[in-house]
Amino acid sequence: MKTQLQLSISQYSSKGRKEINQDFHDICIPDEPQLSNKGVAIAIADGISSSDVSHIASKVAVTSFLTDYFYTPETWSVKKAARRVIEATNTWLYAQSKQTHYHYNRDKGYVCTFSAMILRSSTAHIFHVGDTRIYQLRDKKLTLLTEDHILQISSEKSYLARAFGMDSKISADYDSFPVEEGDVYLFMSDGVYEFINSDFILYTLENQAHNFEDVARIMVEKAYDKGSTDNLTAQVVRID
Repeated sequence: MKTQLQLSISQYSSKGRKEINQDFHDICIPDEPQLSNKGVAIAIADGISSSDVSHIASKVAVTSFLTDYFYTPETWSVKKAARRVIEATNTWLYAQSKQTHYHYNRDKGYVCTFSAMILRSSTAHIFHVGDTRIYQLRDKKLTLLTEDHILQISSEKSYLARAFGMDSKISADYDSFPVEEGDVYLFMSDGVYEFINSDFILYTLENQAHNFEDVARIMVEKAYDKGSTDNLTAQVVRID
């Protein structure tokens, strides 16, 4: 017997101690038949602090992915469809930088990190570039599903090695795996995950099981209270 994918969702974002919020996030849950044919799409992006226009890149990366993916042919695999959308969006962002005075400084243009998931049937598909993160919580074990694309120069200095809009071509990581009822997936910008630990995440999820919509806000506020000086965004999705 085939059952329909059902989710509980919690999302929260704050500019924190910064002047503007360069993060962007969203989720798209379509109606049938697209829900069965294309699945659910979730995405988070984090603009680079050195750029005055990276908040635009974050919004474009997320909204383009969540919109354009659902217009790709149903005969395409999830991997092919999502990658085509990612490549097209990267080309657009890179072109915007090339057409401005940001062309000669990749730290000033339309650049952002990006992590996304397509939940289709009983499979999760992950697409990732940069240092936003996706975690999986299963059987009380928290597992990091993404790899930070960071080039560590010294103990005090590091750079993004890969990001949306940074180069004319984009190399986004891809992975897929089966999902199980009860799985929780957490999407976070570095302003959150650098300031909360797995014990706090587990405690929050256990104690807010009946108020799931508050989970992301609680995690963001905890990171802020612990001293985060960055923008803060969290998305939490539970497979019901």
